[in-house]
Amino acid sequence: MRHGNGPLKLLARSEVESEVMLSRRRFSHLLPAALVATGGLAGCTSSEGDAAYQSSVQSTWRLGPLQSDRGIALGTELVRYATLAPSSHNTQCWKFALENDAITILPDLSRRCPAVDPDDHHLYVSLGCAAENLIQAARAHGLHGEAMFDEARGAIRIALANAPAEATELFKAIPSRQSTRAEYDGKPVASDDLKRLQAAAFSDRVRLLLLTDRPAIDNVLDFVIQGNTAQMNDKAFVDELKAWIRFNGADAVRLGDGLFSMSSGNPQAPDWLGRLMFGWFFTPKAENEKYARHLRSSAGVAVFAGAKEDAAHWVEVGRCYERFALQATALGIRTAHVNMPVEVASLRPQFAAAIGLGRTRADLVIRFGRGPTLPPSLRRPVQAVLV
Repeated sequence: MRHGNGPLKLLARSEVESEVMLSRRRFSHLLPAALVATGGLAGCTSSEGDAAYQSSVQSTWRLGPLQSDRGIALGTELVRYATLAPSSHNTQCWKFALENDAITILPDLSRRCPAVDPDDHHLYVSLGCAAENLIQAARAHGLHGEAMFDEARGAIRIALANAPAEATELFKAIPSRQSTRAEYDGKPVASDDLKRLQAAAFSDRVRLLLLTDRPAIDNVLDFVIQGNTAQMNDKAFVDELKAWIRFNGADAVRLGDGLFSMSSGNPQAPDWLGRLMFGWFFTPKAENEKYARHLRSSAGVAVFAGAKEDAAHWVEVGRCYERFALQATALGIRTAHVNMPVEVASLRPQFAAAIGLGRTRADLVIRFGRGPTLPPSLRRPVQAVLV
């Protein structure tokens, strides 16, 4: 499959798809009519469900008081901050073991996503994100965290030692960070801010490319379209994704994980109706058009690539990305994943070559820019992730 660099080829590809498909906008118009026709309007967006969701948001995404004790209470608070990290499909694929002078983050393989992540790449990136949050929170609470990857267990052990307390801007950004799946304002990010993003994400084991010129972004979009089309035509991928969608606030609160529909700018619906209508509006054409709008409204794309293809480097990629995302949040910049070019294995080498990585595997593709705040996703209680 050949790759184009400009918007003309993308428009041509879209025009070729002639089947009638529902967009998210049409879905939001059709939803009330469908509910009335099926007698399902009651309970769709009940005030009780909305109140429970808002209460859960406030208790989850909060900047807690800094504590001085070194007991279990502090350990669980550090874990709470760790769980505010992003994870693939918001699966929260982690467990935490508390010790007197360390916290270990272990993979929760029961929450892996074999369709989109068959080699557990995203799982270990997610663990790295959680580790970075924990280290930032430890620093704010007067502890220095030193992470070491335990290859035998596939775990990250973070040793903790007393240090001067410092609540950095990255730490303060943790409760505000989100993966904002929306259109941005299309304005460029200042060069000084780009330098701060690059510096925050630095590691001698991870390479970061910041693509900000329009031809480069359009080139990434071409690969995103190709990858998204391949995934949308993969039943296993679609079924797995649908299993992690929470179509209403009540289910989001009850389960505490997954992708809440409103966090992606979609309306709420009863679970049964959301699943029924999912196939009507979640289509290659609608999704590709959405990603075209998203990429074209972004200030740039960040591509992270570890020096090696192994779990330890994927963890390091996750840590670098999380610092990037927290620094972006502190600067009022939003981020969102567009990982299709690295999730579709057949596209990976072509994508890496096209953006100048040569034979190095690209690990994460992140668009960034200034945009709106969307309803946040939720998290499971800390006790649910402790072992």
